[in-house]
Amino acid sequence: MTDLDPALRAMRDCFADAVPDLRSRALSVDADPTAVAGHLDAPGLDIVRSATTPKRHRGRLAATPLDAYDTETCLARVVGTVELARGDAAMLTAAPGPSLAGTVVDALGSEAQQDHFYETIGDGRTWTFFGMTEPGLGSDATRLSTRLERDPDGGYRLHGTKRYISNGTRGSVGAVFARTGPSPLSIRAVLVHCPADGFTSRALDMTGLRGARISELSFDGVRVAEDMVLGSHLRLSQRGLWGVMRTFNYMRVHIAALALGTAMALTEYVREHRPALAAAEVMTARLLAARQMVYEAAASVDHDPDDQRPPSMAKLHATRLAVTTAHWAATALGPASLLDHPLLEKWSRDVYAFEFMDGTSNIQRLQIARDL
Repeated sequence: MTDLDPALRAMRDCFADAVPDLRSRALSVDADPTAVAGHLDAPGLDIVRSATTPKRHRGRLAATPLDAYDTETCLARVVGTVELARGDAAMLTAAPGPSLAGTVVDALGSEAQQDHFYETIGDGRTWTFFGMTEPGLGSDATRLSTRLERDPDGGYRLHGTKRYISNGTRGSVGAVFARTGPSPLSIRAVLVHCPADGFTSRALDMTGLRGARISELSFDGVRVAEDMVLGSHLRLSQRGLWGVMRTFNYMRVHIAALALGTAMALTEYVREHRPALAAAEVMTARLLAARQMVYEAAASVDHDPDDQRPPSMAKLHATRLAVTTAHWAATALGPASLLDHPLLEKWSRDVYAFEFMDGTSNIQRLQIARDL
């Protein structure tokens, strides 16, 4: 069983302090995703940026109580994600900062590439994007169709389309996965700076997580410099599918934490408006047990980054529980609850997004079955 040490507990309190601030801004950004630009100095978003930035790269960010802590382990970041998602998961995903692109750079980038990436976003007002999912293919890395082709003039050219990419229309730099050939070893991640010749993006009409500005990106011969190809310092076997799967393991626990935090927010909302409801105690107990499971999965990623079963189990359970909690919350507050409580209605839309991020529940079941 994973017990949080005193430092992690103190860190969790720092994250929890951001909850009211994020929650107070959620409906504004849901109604108009561009409104997030007016919230960039919010204390809650300062916490989000610090949480996802390695300690050695926080120099230009606004100072926060979190600066005393190292948040680079998967467990530390998942502890933070659960708490911040209690504020609002869409605000968390809409915030500028390293996000999932930072995870790829941390895993596959050289020290020079990491320095370049964090220097690029060091102002705290630069969005990033992570490009894996493709139209008709989902997040199946073995079937990637995006191509990274040698340019006779040096470097590479990127061709392909990515869909359902958070912050795709506002991102200035992103990590994009593509292939240089047909084998799994040919899969590579590259850093793409935008705007760029051959790059276009458009926001998609979404029901949930509207603040994240989920988008479709097209790359028509976008130039990629040689030193923007991640993983060249690693062994050949660690540059391709191996790196993808390690990234996925981290992402799945992160998405589980987003779902769980949203479910906790829903339950807290019901307890606030129906304090005498006994069923809320039962739901809270279920969520605390699920939180322990997510913590265990995060600790597993730190201990064995290649073990795929714990992250898949955490995502499968947490996303299903979040939807169940949303249904329960709407019922607990009465037939007109989704009309009378806009925040409840918003979260009830948001929970469905987690099912489709980084593999649906059926994909997670297949992953678990293969491992068994």
